Amino acid sequence: MQDTADYMCAFCGETNTTFIDLSAGSQQSYVEDCQVCCQPNVLYIQIDEDTLDIEINSEPES
Repeated sequence: MQDTADYMCAFCGETNTTFIDLSAGSQQSYVEDCQVCCQPNVLYIQIDEDTLDIEINSEPES
């Protein structure tokens, strides 16, 4: 099962949309390039198991 969620690029501040695999667990992290500036963002995803609300925090990849 997949869903989408938005996050703000840690470099340019633009909003990006990413696919979230809800079956991959309630805490996930991976690197995704910004769709605007192409810089790599480390995404930290938390999914509420009861409501399936998705929270994403991003930081620059070092």
